[in-house]
Amino acid sequence: MAKRFGGKFSPDGAATDTQERPAYDRARVDPVGARANLMFLPAVPMVFLALNDGAIGLTLGLVSAGILTLGAWLLRGGLLAEAAYHDRKVARRPAIPRKLFSAVLTGVGIGIAAYRSEPGLVAPILFGAASLGLHIAAFGLDPMRDKGMEGIDTFQQDRVARVVDEAEAHLRGMTDAIKRAEDRQMERKLEQFQTVARDLIRTVEEDPRDLTAARKYLGVYLMGARDATIKFADIYGRSRDDKARTDYATLLDDLSDNFAARTRKLLIEDRSDLNIEIDVLRDRLQREGVRIAPDDNS
Repeated sequence: MAKRFGGKFSPDGAATDTQERPAYDRARVDPVGARANLMFLPAVPMVFLALNDGAIGLTLGLVSAGILTLGAWLLRGGLLAEAAYHDRKVARRPAIPRKLFSAVLTGVGIGIAAYRSEPGLVAPILFGAASLGLHIAAFGLDPMRDKGMEGIDTFQQDRVARVVDEAEAHLRGMTDAIKRAEDRQMERKLEQFQTVARDLIRTVEEDPRDLTAARKYLGVYLMGARDATIKFADIYGRSRDDKARTDYATLLDDLSDNFAARTRKLLIEDRSDLNIEIDVLRDRLQREGVRIAPDDNS
């Protein structure tokens, strides 16, 4: 049956989806990219070129290829960790400087490859140092300092990190499960709910004091949503039951509204706390005899 769609630019001017957030909201470019993937290639010819070099040459070739592969794998992890660091307003520096380790391993791997072709110390050291420098120039170093952690209880931040990891695991489980339903519209609706849920996650990350108020949402509710998604995908994938589809769509709408409302409430409470702190500070200044002039530009 044909379905008429309205909207902001439709002839009748009826807006039907003004509150619906685009599915690509918070979309991010893959931080790894082709450059990092190309770092796996040098290890391949290294192995084939060493096959006819005897036992010592073959061993050096395999060791060099293994070190280069490990360096490329660490680089991927470092780029992902760096992207997660920059994506958050409050973040700790990566515990392991993967990009730095990757640069060192690349230099060592190239140095061993150079020694295989030109025994000695000068050439391997020069080639290894050049490779290390070029790696750092191309991909940079890991973030070396915490961001936005001033005044935040590190113990509470660790608790938030555990809850956030659990919440992200539930969201990934929902994404994997919905694919079995083979319904693109439901996948898009789920993505919109996940965007709203991640707004709440980011709000809690930026102020760990909100964890108590949001913990049920990030734990129990997301776990229930994941279980409901799994059941819907199993039922709808087999029977294409329209009622199950309608019930699941209604559930996602209700969850989106509730998560958005919780996020707004936390932000309002945060502003209220700020206003209280400002009022207290003003009172203390006035007691000290400091005159506060709101429009004083001097």
